[in-house]
This record gives sequence, structure tokens and C-alpha cells, in this order.
Amino acid sequence: MEYFLLPLGLLVGGLTVFVLMKFVPKFGIKKMYDKREEIVREAEEKAASILHNAKIEGKALTYEMKQNAEKEIREMKVGLVEQEQRLNMRETNIDRRDNALLVKEENIDNKLKQLEEKTGQLNSRENEINQKRQTVLKELERVASLSVEDAKKELMRIVEDKMIKETTTYIKNKEEEARLKANDNARKLLIESMEKYAQEVAVERTVSVVSLPNDELKGRIIGREGRNIRTLEQLTGVDLIIDDTPEVITISCFDPIRREIARIALEKLIKDGRIQPGRIEEVVEKAKEEIKEVIVKTGEEAIFELGIARMSPEIIEHLGKLKYRTSYGQNALKHSMEVAHLSGIMAQELGLDPNLAKRAGLLHDIGKAIDFEVEGTHVELGARLLKKYNEHPAVINAVESHHGDHPVTDIISHLVSAADTLSAARPGARSESLENYIKRVEKLEEISKGFEGVSQAYAIQAGREIRVMVTPDTVDDIKAYKLARDIREKIESDLTYPGQIKVTVIRETRASEVAK
Repeated sequence: MEYFLLPLGLLVGGLTVFVLMKFVPKFGIKKMYDKREEIVREAEEKAASILHNAKIEGKALTYEMKQNAEKEIREMKVGLVEQEQRLNMRETNIDRRDNALLVKEENIDNKLKQLEEKTGQLNSRENEINQKRQTVLKELERVASLSVEDAKKELMRIVEDKMIKETTTYIKNKEEEARLKANDNARKLLIESMEKYAQEVAVERTVSVVSLPNDELKGRIIGREGRNIRTLEQLTGVDLIIDDTPEVITISCFDPIRREIARIALEKLIKDGRIQPGRIEEVVEKAKEEIKEVIVKTGEEAIFELGIARMSPEIIEHLGKLKYRTSYGQNALKHSMEVAHLSGIMAQELGLDPNLAKRAGLLHDIGKAIDFEVEGTHVELGARLLKKYNEHPAVINAVESHHGDHPVTDIISHLVSAADTLSAARPGARSESLENYIKRVEKLEEISKGFEGVSQAYAIQAGREIRVMVTPDTVDDIKAYKLARDIREKIESDLTYPGQIKVTVIRETRASEVAK
């Protein structure tokens, strides 16, 4: 039985192996064909999906490019409209000026007639006075029993005797004073021998230039109906000149601090890209804070460079302000530091305290940092400021006497006066025309601020226009017109200036609330 089952098992096993080898490969090949068709189908579906998405993205990109093109066209149209408005305004201003000239010609003719009438009246009055004078002289001769010539001779004799006595006494006192101060006079002669120093220096300018990435920003800076540029000019008190010069805006103002604040604010606005009145106010305030930090740092660097001992923080701040002040075109801080160096050198040569001389030279013009804000000369204001912070008496005397307004009580004052003269008199140091221009625009602002209801006034366009901001609660619309006329009349009567000066009174009311 066992021998029978063994061959049967081998037969069944062989059949099984044969079947497997015959049919299983065909089944695997079919499965591979099916999988390939599935992969092809998925690839076709993905290709169709990608093609569909590409069509959608192409349409979106086309729409976006169309929108950008339309936006650029709208901006160009706005720029053309604004340019047309400016041209219309210029034409209107020219017509107004022509009318104003005609009115002035009529006023001049009327004034000439009045002058001729007054001249006739003065001639008549002069004849009457001469007749009365002759009558009085005759009466005096009768009362004094002396002729006019005799009275003159007697008066001259008395005056001559008195002058001889006073002159003799004066000469004697001066000779005694000269003997007592021989040593000081010798030192002064040594100081005068040093007045051969000369060096050129660059004159300060009254304009700053801000570069633009592209000319499209000019329209954004001007803003709709000019509100952006008007806000910036009102907040900083400068004049922004936007002309045909490519990628450049010019900032004009006689006050360097205002000009620097405007430059910093404008550069921040250009970099930020958000240019609108609210953002302008915020950036201008930040620029003012930044300038204040620069002023303090500048004062500290000045005393560090000169090796001067500790100084009051308030005086350091005022010293830093001199960086933005000029005298006849010469930078006030550089001038003060130069005076300090010269004073220290001369003091060293004469055996005096060089540190005290440097301190006096550096602070001799400190009053120029506040003479825009407080009434008085820079000599008076500087001495008052230094007394307030208990500066050395020699320093205070140098400030008081460096222009001859106060007697000299310390030899250091002579050194400061000589150094001040050296620094100011050397070739190229100063420009008188710039100083006259600055005084004129300062006077313009001073006149405008003297009227009731004026909160602030700025001279712009090189002094050809004065913009006056008034308090809305004090000055209504009717008073604003009257105020402009009064300021114009005051300027015409008190100032001498070339061309014309436009007076613009600005009355603005703002209402704001904070939503919480």
C-alpha cells in the first residue's frame, strides 16, 4: 500500500507544479498591464488638472497687469490735473500782482501830491520860525546888553577853561593807570602780534536736497490737492521746492534746525512709503526728538574734544544748538570751538590757565542759541544764562565784554576778544549778504507774531512769502482777511525788501476723538 501511495503523491505534486508554472505567469502579466493603464490614466488626469490651473493663473495674472496699468494711467491723469491747477493758480497770482501794481501806482501818485502839499506847509512854517528866532535874538541882546558875537566869545572862553582842566586831569589819571597796568599792556601787545592767522572755511547754506528713488514719489509727496506738502510745510516751517529737476526735492529755510527736521522727516516718509497727513505729523515729532538727541550729543562731543571739565547739562544742550546757528554765514559752533582753541593756545603762551580760557572761548557766543526765543542781545542772554548756572566769573566777564559792551575785569576776556576777532576776520569765514538775508526773514516772522491771535509764523520761499497760523477761537474768517492786510501794511512800513512779499493767513480747525 505504501509503495502505491508514493508514486501517486509524486504524480499529484508534479501536476501541481506544472499547473502553477503554466498559468501563474500569465496572471502576473495581466496585473502589470492593468497597473500600467491606471498609471497612464492618473497621469492624464494630473496633466489636465495642471493645464486647468495654469489657465486660471494666467487669467489672474492678466487681470492684475491690467489693474496696474489702469492705476498708473489714473495716477498720470491726477498729476496732469494737479499741474494744470498749479498753472491756473500762477496765472491768477500774476493777474493779482498786476492789479496790486496799478493800485500802488495810484497810491504813489496820491502820496506825491500830499508830499508837495506838506513841503509847501513846511516852507511856510520855516519862514515863521526864522522870523520868531530873529525877534528872540533881538530881545536877548536888549536884556543881556551883549551882542550875539560877544555872547559866543564869552561862552567859548568858559568852555575852553573847563575843557583844559578836565583834559589835564584825564591825562594824569590815564598815565597813572598805564603805570599800574604795564604788565597787562605788555601781554596785550603780545596777543596783538598773533593776529596773522588765516584759514579758509566753507560758508553755511540755507537749502538742503533730498534724493528720491523715482519721480513718481513727487506726486505722493504733494498729495491730493496738495494736502501732504502743505501739512509738512506747516509742521516744519520750511519751503519744499518740487520742480522739474529729476529725482530731487529742495528744502529751503533760513533756520537750519527746521530745515534738518524737515529733511529727516521727509527721508523717513520716503523710506516708509506711507505719506499722508496723520503719518506726517507722527514722523515730524520723531524727527524733532531725534534732533534734540543730536544737539545734546554735539554739545558733549565739543567739550570732550576741547578737554573741558564737567559742564551743566542745560549749557551743553544750548551749546549743541550752536551747530544749527550761523553768524554772517559762519557756523556758530565751529566758530566757538575755534575761539576756544586760539584762547587756550594764547593763555598757554602767557602762563595763564588754558582750560579756563578754552571754557570762556567756547561759551562766549552761547547767547546765540536762545536769541531767537528770548528778547535781548546774545551778549546779555549769554551772561544771564551762565550766571544762572554759576559759571566762573572770568567766563561771564568774557561773554559780557567780547563786543565791548561791558568793562574787562580779567585778562582772559582780552584773549577771547582777540580770538573772536581772529576767527571772524580771516578770509572766507563770513558772508555779510547771508546775515542780512537771515535778519530780514527773522524780522518778517517777528512782525507777524506780534499780532493778536497768531500762534505761529514761518517765512518761506527765501522770504518772499510769510505763512501765518492763527488760533481759530480768536480769529474768525473775517478777521483773518483783516489780519493779512494789517500784516502787509506793517511789513511795507517797517521793512526794506526787493520784489514782493505774499502774506498768507491760515485758519484751521481740527476735531478728533479716540475710539476705545
